[in-house]
Amino acid sequence: MVKEMKPANTESGIPVLHSAKEGCKPKKFTPDEVLVPNPSFKENQGTKRKIQPGSLSIYELERLENIRQNQVFLSSIKLLEAKQDLKPEKTQRGLKRQNNKVAWTEILPPRTKSLRIQKKEAERLPLPLEPHRIYYEVERIEHARKPEGPISMEPINMEEDSSLPPELLKLWTEDLIKEEKEELGLEEYRSTLKSMELSEIGGVAKVVKSRIFSVAFHPCSSRLLMAAGDKLGGVGLWNLDSDMGDEGVLLFEPHVQPVACMAFSRSHPTDLLTLSYDGTLRSTDVEKAVFDEVYRIKDGLRTFDFLSHDCSTLVTGDWYGDVAIVDRRTPGTSHESLHSLDTKTVRCVHVHPVQKQYIMVAENSIVSIYDARCLKASSREPVSQLYGHSKSISSAYFSPGTGNRVVTTCLDNNIRIYDTSELTSRAPLLTSIQQNLYTGRWLSKLQAMWDPKRDDCFVVGSMQRPRRVQVFHESGQLQHSFQDPEMTTVLSVTAFHPTRNALLGGNASGRLYVFTD
Repeated sequence: MVKEMKPANTESGIPVLHSAKEGCKPKKFTPDEVLVPNPSFKENQGTKRKIQPGSLSIYELERLENIRQNQVFLSSIKLLEAKQDLKPEKTQRGLKRQNNKVAWTEILPPRTKSLRIQKKEAERLPLPLEPHRIYYEVERIEHARKPEGPISMEPINMEEDSSLPPELLKLWTEDLIKEEKEELGLEEYRSTLKSMELSEIGGVAKVVKSRIFSVAFHPCSSRLLMAAGDKLGGVGLWNLDSDMGDEGVLLFEPHVQPVACMAFSRSHPTDLLTLSYDGTLRSTDVEKAVFDEVYRIKDGLRTFDFLSHDCSTLVTGDWYGDVAIVDRRTPGTSHESLHSLDTKTVRCVHVHPVQKQYIMVAENSIVSIYDARCLKASSREPVSQLYGHSKSISSAYFSPGTGNRVVTTCLDNNIRIYDTSELTSRAPLLTSIQQNLYTGRWLSKLQAMWDPKRDDCFVVGSMQRPRRVQVFHESGQLQHSFQDPEMTTVLSVTAFHPTRNALLGGNASGRLYVFTD
């Protein structure tokens, strides 16, 4: 509506606004009756303020009046109250935010002060460290390692001297029932995947404090018990549909650096083994309520796997290119044998599910399969090698049933499937799937993981938007994409349940997402 400005009333000196629209009366503003809008206004209320003549222009007076009328109208229809009612209540399942923020803050080393602030002369100081050494010194956080030997299982999110919930012990020692199920066809398998959804009530929980590095399902089938390891050395247990701890979540701190690998044993009673960069490998004994120390080195442990069917023997790999054989039945926390490979680092080790003597090692840009019986030989020639990778390899895993296939994840943005039904010197490449695998510094590396119930399908996180988790066939065909409006972050770490139709994913904020049928 266009306003017409008329000359001021010469008698009173008060400006008058005339509307161009017929039938509208002019509006007069007096200095004592100007209503100035208040951000915390209530219905039909304003703040009166005396304005001296000439301090506000006609345009400013008209603008203030329009704002006041709009606020009165919004209050009359109660629009602001309706807006507040529409906002969903933000509820977080799992760990609760602590009042003491220091417990959640990672302590970084102090910044180096300049020589001027230190009041020192430059010529009297030695030269600084080389650039690569400076990088490692800044990135490395010195933590006090946990003491040697067993550590008490005391949940840090419960009161001091609290005992473990009895339901956890009952679930942990549950007999594992081996059910012989026929493998579903691809059509039936796809239908099963489509039936798996994220529960609206309890499908998401904060299980650990920081970024998740590893996840695992407890093999019991009666209930869903999940474990996650984070960047700060924490291990969280989440019992779905339980109220133990913080809505089913118990948090422990058996390590002080990232828990890079974890796995449940198939023996009875079930055992959870956790491996950390701090150089320790521990087993979880719920009956004794302790974390037993299985293996210990200075630092740099990266990965492990079970070398025997009874899970008594392990194989580990570290950042320095060494592979160690550990026998849990031998007293002490040392290895039975240590073998230095030609590679600079070992990123993943995996044992053949049928022929346990074969160990697959993911090296810099090549995957090699060794015979554990021949590792002591001076040559240590691999039985078979998987070529074709142009950058670092994040993971390499045998198919769970027969070991006839190997899926590898490489930073050259390719997921590759190899034929290992016959261990020849050069394993043939079957399929290569292009996938954006560049996660950057703040996300855990994406890893393709087989479905334990099948020999031909695997799951992997995705960087695509909207966020999703994808399941592929060995031929490269996409079987299903798990998506949900609540899933707004990248689920870098994923795992299928060994017997039930359930999928687990972990993100960089310590939350677990579980999809069930």
